[in-house]
Amino acid sequence: MATLSHSDTFIVDVPTIRPHVLAMATMHGQSMVIVRLTDTDGIEGIGEGTTIGGLSYGEESPESIKLAIDTYIIPVLEACDLAQVGATMAKVAECVRGNHFAKCAIETALLDMAGKRLGIPTSELIGGGRVRDSLPVAWTLASGDTARDIGEGEEMLDRRRHRIFKLKIGKRAVRDDVAHVGAICKALGDRASVRVDVNQNWSEAQAKIGMAMLHDVGCDLVEQPIAGDAIAAMARLSKGQVVPLMADEALNGPRSAMRIASAGGAGVFALKIAQSGGLFATAQVAAIGMAAGIGLYGGTMLEGGVGTVASAHVFATLPELAWGTELFGPLLQVEDILREPLGYGDFSLAVPTGPGLGIAFDEDKLAHFRRDRKAPALHAVTAGA
Repeated sequence: MATLSHSDTFIVDVPTIRPHVLAMATMHGQSMVIVRLTDTDGIEGIGEGTTIGGLSYGEESPESIKLAIDTYIIPVLEACDLAQVGATMAKVAECVRGNHFAKCAIETALLDMAGKRLGIPTSELIGGGRVRDSLPVAWTLASGDTARDIGEGEEMLDRRRHRIFKLKIGKRAVRDDVAHVGAICKALGDRASVRVDVNQNWSEAQAKIGMAMLHDVGCDLVEQPIAGDAIAAMARLSKGQVVPLMADEALNGPRSAMRIASAGGAGVFALKIAQSGGLFATAQVAAIGMAAGIGLYGGTMLEGGVGTVASAHVFATLPELAWGTELFGPLLQVEDILREPLGYGDFSLAVPTGPGLGIAFDEDKLAHFRRDRKAPALHAVTAGA
């Protein structure tokens, strides 16, 4: 029986390389909750719980994720056999309601431990195992400045790093946003796929106009244009518009996926391990989507290296992934907290092949960005000063 020997939960705050403008917030950094679990056999598992903009995106924040883990989930783990990941997470679900991001961080750490214990990648513990070793990766153009976004897109194409681009819109008037998107579509032409994310910021009437106009300027996909709980309206838009509607905030696990699929509320699912409540739940959401003929896209909460790799292990098991992924989170941060940076190149991300998640921390960088680190003295204090 593998029981919990030690746990550590802490927040790291890493600045971003540029402001990242979303409909609900502008990010200048990312705060990630890191979980480290060690069992009595000395095997360590790592996990990450990351959201966007504190509480501006959803109901969990870095602070609440840490509190939920330390106060409510860790005591549950102390009574479990950590080698039995499914049974352990079932016990956590029985004792803790909601808190998908916190549960995802814990499940990630448990699956990392399980993979290390068995000497296999985490992806081999999900579904039928991995079917691909690399994933196409999109880049989000979110400065809000058209010329700057075009320049950034051109640079990514020249470097062969990304040829799928998502634009964050919804803050400006619909026609102004469409003009912004249209200019980028025209500049990048058939060298790239351009999609948009409205982050629920339009009404149904605005979405009806905006989606039609976006199709006309060459946009390939519109992500969550209206409120995530407006499934009937999403169905009307999906039926009435040519450009596909992708569900994102509307998805928070298999049950929501079933409701959306039954209503015809989306043409594409954005898969996110944190929103779904873990890697296993994400695989279930994907299965519902595939069964319903809904396209799949590997989404992101702009996680750092741990959450990105955990997502990649799930997405690597999917036989259908027509819309690619958006696993660029670590590239948005000024520093990578992993010992070896992830393998981005030729428009793709290589999925690690080592045991568990196949990654390790750079302990110095991790210590530097910890929120609870002790700040070094700026100067010596002398007597009588």
